[in-house]
Amino acid sequence: MMKTARSLALPALALAAVLLASGAATADGPRKEFYGVVQKVSPKDLLVDNRMGDKLSFRKVGDTTVAGEGKGSWNDLKKGDWVIVTWEMFDKPRKAYEVKVTPPKEEEAEDM
Repeated sequence: MMKTARSLALPALALAAVLLASGAATADGPRKEFYGVVQKVSPKDLLVDNRMGDKLSFRKVGDTTVAGEGKGSWNDLKKGDWVIVTWEMFDKPRKAYEVKVTPPKEEEAEDM
């Protein structure tokens, strides 16, 4: 039994070391994208609903970029805009690094 545990421990440690090293190699945390419709926008915050039960709030940072659909700045965003927000997974609070305004998502109709 100890022999089996020992033989499994070495590969597990090697895998953990590789994962930690790859995470430490990047200065930024893992980037994520959140797609949804803007529910609320203020000078500092953005609330986005993905219409699947998730609503996330994002904080504007100094280098936040806004692009797409004729939008060029945070002040151009409005309720009802469909956006893709790029943020880092470990930010507390979540910070919006990039906001891409997209065409409205087609709602899927249910057949009856």
